[in-house]
Amino acid sequence: MSGPMALEPGGAEQDTLALRLADDRTLALRAPDPHTLALVRPGHGARHDAVDGLAAELAHRIAPAVHPYEVAALLESEGLTGEVIRERYGHRDLFSLATALYERIPRTFPDPPRPADPWRPDHVRCALRGALFALPGLAYALSGRLLPQDGAVRALVVAGLLSWAWNQALGHRAYLRLATGRREAGRALLKGAPVGALAATAAGVSVAGSGAAALAVTAQSGYLAAAGVLLVLGRERLLLAALTPVIAGAAALPWWEPGTVLRAGLPLLSLLGAAAAAGWALRGALATAPVPDAARPHPLRSLPYGLFGLAAGTLVFLAGRDHPWAVIVLTLSMGPAEWLLYRYRGLSVAALRATGTPAGFRLRSAAVLAGCLLVYLVPLVPAALLVDAEPVTLLLLAAALWTSLLLQAFGVAWPPAALCLAAAAGAGSVGLAGLPPGPATALPLCCGAATLCLTVCVLRLLGRPAAHA
Repeated sequence: MSGPMALEPGGAEQDTLALRLADDRTLALRAPDPHTLALVRPGHGARHDAVDGLAAELAHRIAPAVHPYEVAALLESEGLTGEVIRERYGHRDLFSLATALYERIPRTFPDPPRPADPWRPDHVRCALRGALFALPGLAYALSGRLLPQDGAVRALVVAGLLSWAWNQALGHRAYLRLATGRREAGRALLKGAPVGALAATAAGVSVAGSGAAALAVTAQSGYLAAAGVLLVLGRERLLLAALTPVIAGAAALPWWEPGTVLRAGLPLLSLLGAAAAAGWALRGALATAPVPDAARPHPLRSLPYGLFGLAAGTLVFLAGRDHPWAVIVLTLSMGPAEWLLYRYRGLSVAALRATGTPAGFRLRSAAVLAGCLLVYLVPLVPAALLVDAEPVTLLLLAAALWTSLLLQAFGVAWPPAALCLAAAAGAGSVGLAGLPPGPATALPLCCGAATLCLTVCVLRLLGRPAAHA
């Protein structure tokens, strides 16, 4: 050592560790005042607990945040002021507290809420439409005994088949126009419905053979035209009101004989009511504002729908020749069939959200199709046995019609029209010409082949995600 170490203040020891008095620039032990916190260990104390409590309270709202600024916006919306943030939570400002909360809560991103089903069916409307398809048959129960046996049935069938074909095509065209505007749909119906009624009447009268049969054909054609207008425009309740006289008269038949006048007058009253209701509905549609420069779809777009109507009517007629009550069962099932068309679309959209690969969606789509077909066909088995009809024939025909309607709902029109026409032609030629294996076997065979081909079309065309996007 070169010399003694100096111990006086102000020497070189000031640059080394030294014992000295604390001043305002050093840490001091002093009593807390309202603006300071005395010797609080990091991560402890009332303010830290308050931040933890706030984090727990807002955890479910902070967890999905992707940046502290989102938490800051949340705190601001909760009404936290700068003074409260400093005094209660011990942070200098809003963003400091937001960062602390953001770091405390782990990130979780919940699945978005399930959207509403865009294809949820209207249960009452589907049931009502199914009833409206069958209730007009009560008119035949009332007035059937007034018609001559020779030629009346043939005339009604010919006129009915033509009405079915025309109304199917007209309904499709009207729905296309309805997408443009209600006035445009009304104009299509105003032009097309009378033409279809006149054509069906002319076809039926040509084979009627009597005035009573010709009058029945005219009434049937007029009613089907008016009913088609009301169904397209969504006026099912008006149509039900128009059928009230026929419903009341048929309900009284087991206990009361209405007589010739009422047997003929009640169906005529329902016809006039349906025509008046259709006119009123058309007037309302035509009163709406027109859509300028609206494009008109080509008439050939509706041709396959008309051909399908003709084929479906022929198949139903062939099934009803030996078992007339089977036609009633099939007609009543059209309400559940329409309901299931909506359910298929809704379930397919749900399957689209639940799968991540095309193969997985195709598998789910096949399961949805199988489920809908089972729900539709199983109740028809006891119904067929109840009316003493052949269950296999009824089930195969119903399956062919439902899969055809399903494809048409997705805009696939020509395959169901061609397949149903082929089935109708095959079963009809066997029945008319008396060829083997006979009409009782030919109809289920033709319907079964059509159903198989239609099912393959559904799986191939509607089993793709693009069809439901």
